[in-house]
Amino acid sequence: MKRFKFTISGNNYEVELKKFEDGKARIEVNGTCYNVELKKQEQTSKTPRLVRSSMKNPVGSHIIKKTESTGFKIVAPLPGNIMQIMVKVGDEVKKDDPLLIYEAMKMENKLLSEKAGIIKSINVAPGDSVLQDELLIELEIN
Repeated sequence: MKRFKFTISGNNYEVELKKFEDGKARIEVNGTCYNVELKKQEQTSKTPRLVRSSMKNPVGSHIIKKTESTGFKIVAPLPGNIMQIMVKVGDEVKKDDPLLIYEAMKMENKLLSEKAGIIKSINVAPGDSVLQDELLIELEIN
């Protein structure tokens, strides 16, 4: 069928392929016949594969740390502009007391206190533009 010449470790071999079908071949090497079974090797993709190194977590990162905070954060429910602030730092407020008025979506909205407490900080001023979830006022809970 076909003839090949191989040199392996300095030795010359003449190989003749006699018969080949279904992955089995009959070959003759330097006058001696052999039955050889060929196994298909999976082709490797030429596309590089991204291998990321494992992430090392800092010591103690699995521990949840609790911070004692008596503060309650009041955030903007919608983006808008601050029109008027009705409280100042140190004022005591009750639940549902008005804190500020802001304009959102062409409407004036009163922002009411969700809890009773003392005004710890005010992070906005009249005329400020705020985004949704931006911190407006911080309350210290009694």
